[in-house]
Amino acid sequence: MRQWSHNVYAAISTVAQGLYITLWYFLQTYKRRAFTQHFEYPELPVPVKPRYRGFHRFDLTTCIGCDKCARACPVDCIYIDKVKATPPLKGFKVVGFKIDYTKCMFCALCVDPCPVDCIFMGSTHDQSCYSRDGCIVDFAKLPLEVAWGQASLNPTAIAG
Repeated sequence: MRQWSHNVYAAISTVAQGLYITLWYFLQTYKRRAFTQHFEYPELPVPVKPRYRGFHRFDLTTCIGCDKCARACPVDCIYIDKVKATPPLKGFKVVGFKIDYTKCMFCALCVDPCPVDCIFMGSTHDQSCYSRDGCIVDFAKLPLEVAWGQASLNPTAIAG
């Protein structure tokens, strides 16, 4: 009988502690300010830290088409289309550099193996679209200021 009463007491006390913590956090939500009171999000971008890993920035002019970033990607979300360069030039010319952001986990493992440093993690963090096709970004077809991250990477720029 003593063990049973101890178990009942332990069960009631742990449930009471859990309810207390839940109630305490519930009441804390009324003290803090809303996100839109801190940041004017649609009008002004949210400040991000310098080491933030957002959507990629890519410089097509320096890419040599070595496929090292595609091989380093653990989820195979980078697709590189390249053609052999004309005879005076050596190597390959990149005609398509696609990243499928439905697969990408933003691990930045594609950045380090690049020998010419043409791919970086940017600070863009929002890309809303209504279909999965809008999440596949072909950096070779984007304008240079959008691909390099100086302008915002948005669905309108991707669709263009």
